[in-house]
Amino acid sequence: MDHLISEGLSLMVYGMGFVFVFLTLLVFATNFMSKMVTKYVPEPVAVPKAKPVVKAASTNNDELLAVISAAVHHHRSK
Repeated sequence: MDHLISEGLSLMVYGMGFVFVFLTLLVFATNFMSKMVTKYVPEPVAVPKAKPVVKAASTNNDELLAVISAAVHHHRSK
């Protein structure tokens, strides 16, 4: 029985050690690939977008006010 427990513990240690080594290598490989990508493939330069031109609405303010007033009056009359 004692031999079975020690064999199970050694198998657990080997398994956990293998996983630890694999994950450590994975972290180093990912960092290496990240450095290579940033070195050889630079980020594209962002082009600022043009702001949309807003037209002055002062020419139709009277007509717009009349339309809104009529819509509010119609809604309230129901």
